[in-house]
Amino acid sequence: MRSLIEYFDCGNIRQRGEAFDFIVTKLSDIENKIIPFFQKYLILRVKAKDFADLCQVADMMKNKQHLTEEGLNKIRKIKAGMNTGRKFD
Repeated sequence: MRSLIEYFDCGNIRQRGEAFDFIVTKLSDIENKIIPFFQKYLILRVKAKDFADLCQVADMMKNKQHLTEEGLNKIRKIKAGMNTGRKFD
């Protein structure tokens, strides 16, 4: 996990029980490092939908939509539908 921090030159590691999370909170790092990496090395299946949601939220934040009540509520709705909250068709 530490090699992810070195490779991307950003982020932190957080331990959750026996699992570890790589966390990037700086929007510029997400836009300039994380998103381009996963656009080049595609994510497959349901995680691709989560990645598309991440890209949408990053774009909304870049455009300052998260600063409005409506934008923040939209982001919350997107977040609630990601990962285990995603409804399968």
